[in-house]
Amino acid sequence: MGRILVTGGAGFIGSHLVDRLVGTDDEIVVLDDLSGGNIENIQQHINRDDFTFLKGSVTSLADVEQAMVDVTTVFHFAAQPDVRLSVRDPLYDFKVNVIGSMNILEAMRQADVPKILFASSGGTVYGETTVFPTPESTPFRPISNYGAAKGAVEMYLSSYSALYGIDAVSLRLANIIGPRSTHGVIYDFYMKLKRDPTRLEVLGDGRQEKAYMYVSDTVDAVLLLAEKMKSGYVPINVSSGERLTVRRIAELVVESLGVPDAKIEYTGTKRGWAGDVVVTDVDISLLRSFGWQAKTPLDEGVRKYIRWLVESFGPVK
Repeated sequence: MGRILVTGGAGFIGSHLVDRLVGTDDEIVVLDDLSGGNIENIQQHINRDDFTFLKGSVTSLADVEQAMVDVTTVFHFAAQPDVRLSVRDPLYDFKVNVIGSMNILEAMRQADVPKILFASSGGTVYGETTVFPTPESTPFRPISNYGAAKGAVEMYLSSYSALYGIDAVSLRLANIIGPRSTHGVIYDFYMKLKRDPTRLEVLGDGRQEKAYMYVSDTVDAVLLLAEKMKSGYVPINVSSGERLTVRRIAELVVESLGVPDAKIEYTGTKRGWAGDVVVTDVDISLLRSFGWQAKTPLDEGVRKYIRWLVESFGPVK
């Protein structure tokens, strides 16, 4: 029986991962400060003997060291996830995403924890590349502080692997959608239409096109890679292989919410916001070589997520 630590395990992706890990032969430990996560996401596991919840932050080395006792594998999903916030407050983003991750790696080194899977970013670390689909060998040219932070952590994964023998997988994730997410373009569109069902303002010109992935497919990929991972440092793109334009997402949201008369208005700029990567299309050949394939088409994933938003926060009237 092993002991697995999931940082950010009460958050969106982390809690779905925890759902799948609980009940296996491993004891599961969640470290989350609940700044972005929700205890309700893991409430059903709280009283299990093989589950431990620690309210604490990755920015506190003491909290991380407490969580790391007897751990054999770390799934590091705790993060400051907002690109726009990283632009407004770079030092806060650095504190959570870089220093927090360094605390994880240092606690692993001190406790001889051998394995980590890190939630990186498949769009923001590459920035505005000209290589599509973008392979893992593409140099980092981030245009946001968030992307720079994720890239910095990947470099430390590489060095800690080489110096201290830690096996590390860097999961360069697409934009992940699905239940429990309260962040991102679909959530923003839903909230805007809830405030005013006659009009949907879209930042940018609607032609931004990005890689997306449904959350259950993401967890499938993460668990497969945890099982199949090789020694050393391995970066890997994790995406569905599909892309959606912002215009198509807006249309799907309007349709799914039953407000066909809502007027979609575009601000007309190339980028939705500072640091926004206009096109992401990552090459998932390596992921597919492990036998993985997506089960949820993106249009269906958007509709399923919208249904959850309506069930959780109410219909648009």
